Amino acid sequence: MKTIRIADATLCREQNSFSFKEKIEIARQLEKLCVDVIEIPAISDARTDILFVKTVSSFVKKGVLSVAAGLTKESIEQAATALTNAAHPCIRIELPVSPVGMEYTCHKKPDKMLIWVGETVKMAKEKCDCVEFCALDATRTEPEFLKKLVEIAVQNGATSVSVCDSAAETMPDDFADFIAEVGSWVNVPVGVGCDNKNGLATAQAILSVRKGATLVKTAVDGSHVSLDTFATMVKNCGEKYGVKTNLKTTELLRIAKQIRWISDTADTERAAVTVTSAVTETICLDEKDSQADVIAAASNLGYDLSDDDQNKVYEEFLRVAAKKKVGLKELEAIVASAALQVPSTYKLISYVINNGNIISASAQITLEKDGKKIQDVCIGAGPIDAAFLAIDRIIGHHYELDDFQIQSVTEGKEAMGSALVKLRSGGKLYSGNGISTDIMGASIRAYLNAVNKIVYEEA
Repeated sequence: MKTIRIADATLCREQNSFSFKEKIEIARQLEKLCVDVIEIPAISDARTDILFVKTVSSFVKKGVLSVAAGLTKESIEQAATALTNAAHPCIRIELPVSPVGMEYTCHKKPDKMLIWVGETVKMAKEKCDCVEFCALDATRTEPEFLKKLVEIAVQNGATSVSVCDSAAETMPDDFADFIAEVGSWVNVPVGVGCDNKNGLATAQAILSVRKGATLVKTAVDGSHVSLDTFATMVKNCGEKYGVKTNLKTTELLRIAKQIRWISDTADTERAAVTVTSAVTETICLDEKDSQADVIAAASNLGYDLSDDDQNKVYEEFLRVAAKKKVGLKELEAIVASAALQVPSTYKLISYVINNGNIISASAQITLEKDGKKIQDVCIGAGPIDAAFLAIDRIIGHHYELDDFQIQSVTEGKEAMGSALVKLRSGGKLYSGNGISTDIMGASIRAYLNAVNKIVYEEA
């Protein structure tokens, strides 16, 4: 099955002026979604933009960070400097190739443009192994000239080529044939960028994939192919046509919704699949509701759960619903706690906590591993300390506690508490989350969740 790579250009939209914090959060969400390439615009303010890229590099470890350059040699230098610490850096030589674009943006005639493309790609290649040549407005230039451009780019080190229908003037089937022709010119991966001003971008992209394109440039709204629309189409139709993406479709709609909220666009209603407040505000479940009802409510929130995760979510739902009704916030907390987790090497069976102002805090914890119950009792400086020490003794290992936080995720006397535990093992940080109306239970589950992640990865 062919895997389509997704390059997201949400951070490149000119109409949005994101704050530094907002850009960081969008990048975090895209990395969590497993977007293959996160596209970043050209460096305009050397001090803040380079700092932003270096900050993003600290947590984007799976995806490629692609910074635009090409109009000047200085922009290539700045892109390379910004990408110094990136796990998978890429310099994107992004240039207009239509007669109008070359004349008024680059101030170059066609013959000079051929030379410039070769020089810039070569310079970028000397500073970064991954170089993408992106031909903007490619459908409005002569095919023979475009062929020379992409051939020169590849000869000078471009590892991939992308062509864009920036004017949105080409019908989907014609654009797909155009992509097939471009693919015959070079032996590197070919990507596509499609403008959606006429509503044809998604159709152009999917037909181009069928004609050989291996990468699609998307964005959450904006003028590019809609990220969630395209990913949902591939998810629903991909098996029939032999294509898939690396995206975490389980979290796709929720993350897209969150990014839309950050960008504060007015186009949310135009998305193909949205989560409306009218639906989510009416969620009110209790222990009489079936698993199908609970999973349907989770689906309305944007979660696409596997069969295994559905069972885990429903099991956790029953535990919470036995004490109180489950609304929107509670259900989201349950999904966050129960789904998308590693297999539980250790499972919590029971806990007994003793604490008071005239006795030492103690905890009796019973866990299950491989069907066998293991129990230990420990005294600590407080009830949570005692519980964590008891777990350490059961598993026979003490991990460094890097952070521990408790907060309320719902309101009222029976509010659900969320506990976050961060453990450090071998220099790496592992986080665990626990949800419960009992804050001790939430803390123990969070600690155990982090322990299970360490044990699973080390195994």
